[in-house]
Amino acid sequence: MADLDLHPKLMVGEGWGDFALLDSGHGRKLERYGDYRFIRPEPQALWSPRQPDWAAHGEFVPGSDEDGGGRWLFGEGQFGGGQFDRAVPRDGWPMARDEVRFTASCTPFRHLGFFPDMAPVWDWMGSRLDGLDAAQTLNLFGYTGVGTLSLSRFGPVTHVDASKKSVAQARANAALSGLEARPVRWIVDDAAKFTAREVRRTKRYDGIILDPPKFGRGPDGEVWRLEESLPGLIGDCAQLLDGQSRFLFLTVYAVRMSSLAIAGLLAEALTHLPGRIEHGDLAIREQGEGGRVLPTAIFARWSGAA
Repeated sequence: MADLDLHPKLMVGEGWGDFALLDSGHGRKLERYGDYRFIRPEPQALWSPRQPDWAAHGEFVPGSDEDGGGRWLFGEGQFGGGQFDRAVPRDGWPMARDEVRFTASCTPFRHLGFFPDMAPVWDWMGSRLDGLDAAQTLNLFGYTGVGTLSLSRFGPVTHVDASKKSVAQARANAALSGLEARPVRWIVDDAAKFTAREVRRTKRYDGIILDPPKFGRGPDGEVWRLEESLPGLIGDCAQLLDGQSRFLFLTVYAVRMSSLAIAGLLAEALTHLPGRIEHGDLAIREQGEGGRVLPTAIFARWSGAA
């Protein structure tokens, strides 16, 4: 039976050559993605910005609802003291982290085609798989494939997402990285349905990562609601792991929920396995000396005893 550590942890991402959190405050954040700077909403930035003026190339202005609506503003003009002084390529621009190259772009969902706060998660999964020959991993809600490509250096990866567009972008990112020959299965499917079929097929994996949305629809109109659907999915994921498996990593964004709650869910599902369950916050550190740490999501993770 896995031990549940009740004390929360922090997984703090640092900037790298192509990304930095430049400043945050008053419910917003200023980030650099390659050569471009953007302002986006960040409700957890309760403090004041350190910089008096934010020069940016674009800003996402949220709508009046809580479901992620809003629009990007570009071009000439003053917004929050910042000047948008360079045209942003509408079809995106290349970025990289280690061997993985990918295209960043301003999506209608306020993010830019990948989640930089996942960088320490990619590193942690690599540390869990290091030394394992041809590790079999599963990436559910795999989005544009940056995490999948990071995992692929350890062995075969099954990448599942309900969006054809996202899977197409993931394949394009693999080509951009020169990693088309890596053993990745790119699958457009509902994550819950796919996982249930894998259970019936008695499949097993060395590691599973899942980053489910608050709400979503599968390719055939399947409805996903996090609070209702997550327990069953975690239960199926648990059946795809055994005593030799290395990890299960769950991240949750934009919900009123404690990391201890999702850790408790993992503890219930993984009673048949040894190891350790931990939970806490994902965060990103601001650039510069004494950079503040901005929380972005909650996580729960199981580490196998192997």
